[in-house]
Formats: sequence, C-alpha cells, structure tokens
Amino acid sequence: MFIAGFPAGSFQANCYVIGGERGGDALVVDPGQDASERLSSVLAEHRMRPVAVLLTHGHLDHVASAAAVADAAGIPAYLHGADDYMLDDPLAALSPGAGVMLAGMDLTGLRPDTVLTLTDVEELRLAGLTLQIDHTPGHTGGGVVYRIGADGDRPEVLLTGDTLFAGSIGRTDLPGGSTEQLMASIATHLLTRGDEAVVLPGHGPTSTIGDERRSNPFLT
Repeated sequence: MFIAGFPAGSFQANCYVIGGERGGDALVVDPGQDASERLSSVLAEHRMRPVAVLLTHGHLDHVASAAAVADAAGIPAYLHGADDYMLDDPLAALSPGAGVMLAGMDLTGLRPDTVLTLTDVEELRLAGLTLQIDHTPGHTGGGVVYRIGADGDRPEVLLTGDTLFAGSIGRTDLPGGSTEQLMASIATHLLTRGDEAVVLPGHGPTSTIGDERRSNPFLT
C-alpha cells in the first residue's frame, strides 16, 4: 500500500495520495488550497495515476482544489450529500467573519464536473483498495471517515478529516456543527477500532487510536 501526504495552503489541511501500490492508481484525499502543484509532483515522482478525489467533508480548506484536480484528470469527486451545498456556497458553512478573512480569494468554481454522493454508501472499491465509509457528523453534517482494513503487518488506516486529530477533535461551532453528534461519531466509529489503527487526520501529525484513547484530553 502506498500513502503520501502534505499540508496544503494557508490552512495547512492535509492532502493525501493513497493507492494499492506505487506506480498504480491513486486516490487523492482532501486537495485543499493551492494543492495542485505539490500534488502533481507527488503523483509524478511515484508514477501514480489519480482515479478519484475523496473528500472527508465540504469545508473550503479541504475542497479548494478538488475541482481543479478532478476536472484536469477527468475523474469524479466523492462527498457526502449533507455537505454538497458547500461547493456552491462555501461561506455558508463558515463563521460570520470568514468573508473578511477570505477577501480576495476566488470562491467560485469549487464544484467538480462530477460529484458522486456518499450518502448511504458504506463501501468503495477504488485504486486496488476497499474503503469502508463511516458517516461521522459533528464537525459538519456530512463528515465521513474512510477506513482501509488491516492487511498482514499493516494496521488499519483511518482518514479522519476534521473529526479526530492528534490530541484534539474537530470544532463544532460552525454551521452544521454539533458537539453531541461529534462525540457520538467518535465513540461509535473511531474508539471502536483497535489501538494500532493509524489516524491520518485533516490537520497536524498522524496518530493511532490507542494514543488518542489514552491521552487525547477530549476523550479521556
């Protein structure tokens, strides 16, 4: 299995490239602000061919380059239906002062040509991988976690977006957020995984479920 990642743009949202093997098909997860150039370099270096863009949720910092990446490669983007509106009106999902902070940033053209909904989808088979899809509302109404099962010595891999971070959890004060829902999502879909499961979050360093279970102040 191949995994590479890098933080993109001023928001430093983690963009991941994942595939069954180096030199094969690839999934691009959460291509955020200004991710395209770095992403192209990663794909070229490892001879990967993108076949889909996977979005953990609809916030701007995770989808800003989704259309550019998906449309250039002629591939679909996957997003839960509850967050679909954010592609057309990103400010509707942000704080009231976000418009001032984002002044000068082009907020148009965020919708890829092909957007496939993850609503009621429990599994995807792409790029030589089988991904389980867990709907994890709380940070946004349409947040999801992508799970890739353990294989031999490789532990389970969890792409948690902004649901769970190393030492923290996603904020719930934005439109569509709910602390109660987020904690229920984490308890149901993440804390039920094995301690060795690797957490690839939407921001910050990687972790494991065991480390978060033991030391995350929001969960202990």
